[in-house]
Amino acid sequence: MPRYEYRCRTCGDTFELSRPMAQSSAPAACPSGHDDTVKLLSTVAVGGSAAAPAPAPRPAGGGGGCCGGGCCG
Repeated sequence: MPRYEYRCRTCGDTFELSRPMAQSSAPAACPSGHDDTVKLLSTVAVGGSAAAPAPAPRPAGGGGGCCGGGCCG
């Protein structure tokens, strides 16, 4: 079940709730009982050991410009 992060506008506390995605927009009361909360945008960190993909090879003969420089003249 996904975890969502919220901040209470009344007391300033930040807290997390586990809830179904279908309820992600539903109001959430802070642990202190306040109702004025806002859902925060969270960054997602994915663990693993995969390396970043290698950049695509560049065509031989330079390039740049339009169509690899062949039509500029």
